[in-house]
Amino acid sequence: MSLLRLYARVLALLGPEARLGWFLALANVALAAAQFAEPVLFGKIIDALAGAQKADSNLTFITLTPLLAAWVGFGLFSIACGVVVALYADRLAHRRRHAVLTSYFEHVLQLPLSFHGGAHSGRLMKVLLSGTDALWNLWLGFFREHFSGFVSLIILIPLSLYLNWRLALLLIVLCVIFAVLTSLILRKTGAMQNAVEQYYSDLAERASDTLGNVALVQSYARVEAEVTALRNVVDQLLSAQMPVLSWWAVVAVLTRASTTITMLAIFLVGTWLHFQNLATIGEIVMFMSFATMLVGKLDQTVSFVNGVFMVAPRLKEFFDVLDTEPAVHDRPGAIDPGRLRGEVTFDDVSFSYDGKRPAVEDISFTAQPGQVIALVGPTGAGKTTALALLHRVFDPQSGAVIIDGHDLRDIRLAALRRNIGVVFQEVLLLNRSVSENLFIGKPDATEAEMREALARAQALDFVDSKPEGLNALVGERGRFLSGGERQRLSIARALLKNPPILILDEATSALDATTETKVQAALDEVMKDRTTFVIAHRLSTIRNATLILVFQGGRIVESGSFDELIARGGAFAALAKAQFLTSDKKPTDTPEPHAI
Repeated sequence: MSLLRLYARVLALLGPEARLGWFLALANVALAAAQFAEPVLFGKIIDALAGAQKADSNLTFITLTPLLAAWVGFGLFSIACGVVVALYADRLAHRRRHAVLTSYFEHVLQLPLSFHGGAHSGRLMKVLLSGTDALWNLWLGFFREHFSGFVSLIILIPLSLYLNWRLALLLIVLCVIFAVLTSLILRKTGAMQNAVEQYYSDLAERASDTLGNVALVQSYARVEAEVTALRNVVDQLLSAQMPVLSWWAVVAVLTRASTTITMLAIFLVGTWLHFQNLATIGEIVMFMSFATMLVGKLDQTVSFVNGVFMVAPRLKEFFDVLDTEPAVHDRPGAIDPGRLRGEVTFDDVSFSYDGKRPAVEDISFTAQPGQVIALVGPTGAGKTTALALLHRVFDPQSGAVIIDGHDLRDIRLAALRRNIGVVFQEVLLLNRSVSENLFIGKPDATEAEMREALARAQALDFVDSKPEGLNALVGERGRFLSGGERQRLSIARALLKNPPILILDEATSALDATTETKVQAALDEVMKDRTTFVIAHRLSTIRNATLILVFQGGRIVESGSFDELIARGGAFAALAKAQFLTSDKKPTDTPEPHAI
């Protein structure tokens, strides 16, 4: 993306504030014109004074009053216009910064889990903060001074040529030399700054990763090693940044040198032209003011281009994320069917992550409302992918997933997910209070409803044991709670949501026997009167499942009840035997574990 296109996108993000942006742009034009009126009037006054002295005529203050009044008027106008521009540019930049930050946050939350699986959260946070900071700086700089600088350069060339084309040509040549040298330096530093920004992203990733796993770092005595690794990244960052800073220092020196050289050149050439009767003293003074102003505007322009070069990598990262399209989105005309009954049909469904090897292939089955469907099979067999298609993390590449007669793609995404509850194997909790985590299930839940859900999830005892009760913080990812407490809290959240369809992703696999008994009772409660899909590795937990689907290589190779599959002696029986469920026993002799 070129710098011009990049900056065009920055201005396009003004959105509903564009009208104020146009107003500020016009104010900048007026400000630039007023600023040029001052040196012109000053030059006219000098010429009047010099002419009167040369002609030995009586020049009175009253004669100069119109020029002086115009000078004062333009000066006051410049001050007032500058105040208005500064005030409203600040307000515009701050409002849009926070509006874009919120939009970016919403956009990222809507991106598919496949995107988040490949994007580090630390990098996404860094892109969010550094990107919106860059936008704020560019908006503020553009409307406060940069646009005025651009307009001044545009006004100066025809105006100076009209006043004295000889001095104007000298001024233009000097400015072109300055601009060419500066652009060459900035072009040289562009790629170097991209490398610097990559190190900043690496720094954010590493710091976020370490802080998010501080227990691991401390328990393995990795503090010194992690600090050393971070310091190495900082050293690499500085090694890449220092050459860029050196070149920018050259630009700063070049700007100061240009001011001196331009002023001196205008004075010397102007003096020579004066003796040739080709320039007046007032014109020399005027063009020296022009030179000072022009170099100042060029300095602003260089600072602006410098700033754009500096933040371009951050903005490119920001726009790359902002341009990422969700793989799953609402179709035109998608409906909200309200609460669904929970009849789920997979009709010849296939899906592949890479377009080469299918993750699931030709999956077909039907779950009636209230049934428990268990998915079993080795790791990578396609169980999780199949339920991800039900939850519309992805859309099938062939076939259809149908709920209550509706293709999932014809149902609004938010409406679908309101009808599906998920209890993950890895419990996901926010670093907020117990009640705030429960509100995720039902935002308008009353305290009585929350306590009832906690009681049904076998979680009320440990919540009441805390002095803060429902207001107790659970810690980042729920680390203030035990594994079983976290799982029961997530089950209470699902109970509050009360969805007609429930997905259980091996919810008891990491628990000890005592805790598993409590969680199992909570799961029995949450599964009542709803269609439930269970991903199970412990086959003992699916003894009473309505239908068991055995996955291998992305296909369903067997289906039936527990006893039917054991009696069949196929893939499921082999899995059961490997877990010592049928070793030396007949199917009817198998002790019944907890029903799920």
